Amino acid sequence: MPIDRSTVPVFVLCGGLGTRLREETEFRPKPMVPVGSRPILWHIMSEYAGFGFKRFVLCLGYKAEVVKDYFLNYQAVNSDFTIELKSNNLTVHNTHEQDWHVTLVDTGEKAMTGARVARAAKKYLGDAAHFAVTYGDGLTDVNLAAEFDYHQRHNHLGTVLAVNPPSRFGELRLDGEKVLEFSEKPDFVDNWINGGYFFFRRGFLPYLSDADGCVLEQEPLVKLARDGQLSVYKHRGFWACMDTQRDREHLDKIWNSGQAPWRPAHSKET
Repeated sequence: MPIDRSTVPVFVLCGGLGTRLREETEFRPKPMVPVGSRPILWHIMSEYAGFGFKRFVLCLGYKAEVVKDYFLNYQAVNSDFTIELKSNNLTVHNTHEQDWHVTLVDTGEKAMTGARVARAAKKYLGDAAHFAVTYGDGLTDVNLAAEFDYHQRHNHLGTVLAVNPPSRFGELRLDGEKVLEFSEKPDFVDNWINGGYFFFRRGFLPYLSDADGCVLEQEPLVKLARDGQLSVYKHRGFWACMDTQRDREHLDKIWNSGQAPWRPAHSKET
């Protein structure tokens, strides 16, 4: 029987310091840095929701209160409302379209990525057989429903999205001291990297520790791969990570063009 994707928890890592984007993160966590008029976190969640994933667990740390304030006031900020000034009665006319279920979990300021997932899952995974994990700073146009189907078909504990982003630098193909080919910023190089959109079975949880120093990308995933339990889902389409101010400006420009590949749709379910 097919799994209802709306019941699959999506754990979003929102607690890092974002030190390479200090211009933006001095007063807010990186997932709250805007792309267009919305936080990049909103874009990530909208992309999942477009494929039917609507249950989110936000793993908070640095400046957790900023994320909490955003969602506590989400309905009023994103809807029309009427206020009677004398009585202070407020009527919100729900004009936004998000029907998300959002749990905000303070996982500690010093916790690393694996510890954040472990702590949040212990409380809020429930009886879900599968769950998703992603970072709060990456955007893609990958078909998340197709990746989840792929994950279910392969009898492994985890699936990682592998991406092949364009090179930022010119590429030289050499023969000794002679250049055979010069390519100025080739579209793609044969260099697959972690795209940060994971799916796991609950059997992955023992690989994690809730100790502060548990880094998802280190011992847990290294051991999972060595155990032959990590599948890869390759994606050659759009992917971008907001690490620097230059990255933020690039994503902002794409969004404002009206042609953003990750632009949320009412539904992308297949």
